[in-house]
Amino acid sequence: MTEFNTFSALELPEPILSAISEMGYTSPTPIQQQSIPALLAHKNVLGEAQTGTGKTAAFGLPALANIDTKVRGAQLLVVAPTRELAIQVAEQIEAMGKNMRGLNVATVYGGSAYGPQVKLLRGGAQVVVGTPGRLMDHLRKGTLSLSQLKVAVLDEADEMLNMGFLEDIEWIMEQVPSTAQRCLFSATMPPQIRKIANTFLTDPVHVKIASTQANKANIAQKAWRVQGLTKDAGLERILETSNYELVLIFVRTRQDTLTLASHLRDRGFAAAGLNGDMNQDQREATVNELKAGKVRILVATDVVARGLDVPGVTHVINYDLPQDAESYVHRIGRTGRAGRSGESISFVRPREMYMLKRYERATSGSIEMIDVPRGRELTKHRITKAQEALVSVMDKKDMEQMASLLNQIVEGSERTLEDVAAALLYEFQKQRPLIVKEEPAPRRDRNSRSDFNPRDRQGRRSDRGDRGGRFDRKGKPGARERKPRMNIEFDTYRVAVGKQHGARPGDLVGAIANEGNLDSKYIGEIQLFDKHATVQLPKSMPGEVLRKLQKARVRQQPISMTLV
Repeated sequence: MTEFNTFSALELPEPILSAISEMGYTSPTPIQQQSIPALLAHKNVLGEAQTGTGKTAAFGLPALANIDTKVRGAQLLVVAPTRELAIQVAEQIEAMGKNMRGLNVATVYGGSAYGPQVKLLRGGAQVVVGTPGRLMDHLRKGTLSLSQLKVAVLDEADEMLNMGFLEDIEWIMEQVPSTAQRCLFSATMPPQIRKIANTFLTDPVHVKIASTQANKANIAQKAWRVQGLTKDAGLERILETSNYELVLIFVRTRQDTLTLASHLRDRGFAAAGLNGDMNQDQREATVNELKAGKVRILVATDVVARGLDVPGVTHVINYDLPQDAESYVHRIGRTGRAGRSGESISFVRPREMYMLKRYERATSGSIEMIDVPRGRELTKHRITKAQEALVSVMDKKDMEQMASLLNQIVEGSERTLEDVAAALLYEFQKQRPLIVKEEPAPRRDRNSRSDFNPRDRQGRRSDRGDRGGRFDRKGKPGARERKPRMNIEFDTYRVAVGKQHGARPGDLVGAIANEGNLDSKYIGEIQLFDKHATVQLPKSMPGEVLRKLQKARVRQQPISMTLV
């Protein structure tokens, strides 16, 4: 089979080529090299490749090339196992087709309100990405028509099998017109998935990419369970005590790249942010500073970082966790290249612990739980570094003149040499104190990794939320007079999401705790209404925290929080 080393050689339309160039994609991956020509030739494809090999672009690019944006209605259908993956696939396809005038993408999944989804579908979205259950609902209700369909894709088919969607995806594929191309992508090929391929894919091109798990063997995967310290404080301690050359930090939003990079610079780290809102000159300047060693910490989002090729990354830090295993594999694959060792560290909140199992399955590896350095460890580290810095100056510089000035100061001040030296050391360490206050040891609870169940606590809270009505901070219905713990005084805030958006108390707790770095014990009573909700938060909340909370989203809706 002919290999194509550049995207331009694949004869994709110019609007698509320009979009992927802006995304930073340079050369196609093996699965893209083999799948794209076959799909452009209107053949069916059976793709067998592990997570993180670039499957979305492998089917998304040729499918976009065949879409007629003047025609209303679904022309590309992608079935994904989870809403997180559906959202990510939709975002990637939207980014790859952003220069196609008139292209609309609809994402449909359970747990979200039907109204906005129906509006997009009836508006003629040409790309529809969704989970099996919700796609079946729309097909049965007639809000989704496949009469214009050109390509149908089953993504992560083996994962859908594991989740019990076998009959669902068979039913969906039976609704696909016989004239449409079919693609099935799966990391493994169990008998049931092969049966689906044999049933619904006529004479497919079989693309099989050898496993690259061995490439992850030299990456030490670690995770810190966020507790006792904020993410920012933990990140500072990890960076300060790590022997890194180049660090890539992943955050969720474009604004977070700038906010976190600015925070790190204020703390003395050589950091810069990179996001899709920056113009080409700004992005190139940042990358050049990175390559020149002027920037040693880069804060970026998934979309931007995927197309970034910067050698020498020794550490990858998942400040915000990716919602699917494919993104995790992409992220950590930025380090440990060319035979070098690398390290990845994921910041995991208690309610996110279950995600680690997915990452371990995707990499066939294990993730070691670590703690950030505590006060006494950080003190010892800083004293050692200060000593090394001072000895280095004494070794490399002529100290005769400085020694003379020191003696003058001693004589003029009538203080001892030790007093003056101590004062100089005090000034030396003012920006970063040598003595760090010891904080209490992190409390271990039943949500430790070994026994965490995603349906415990947060999971059960979310499940109960569908019933509507008044809830306490744990989502328990009917708790109208329950007094908050710790005698906290609360203000009540209105948020612009409610039962009509599919919101649950657990969603609000998760969004507020995550965006505001706020422990859930400081979130009081939650009351759900049809179009909005109210939530109690501590009085006199810092302005910085409130500004962060304004960026929070629940069920893809901005919460637009206002004080009642």
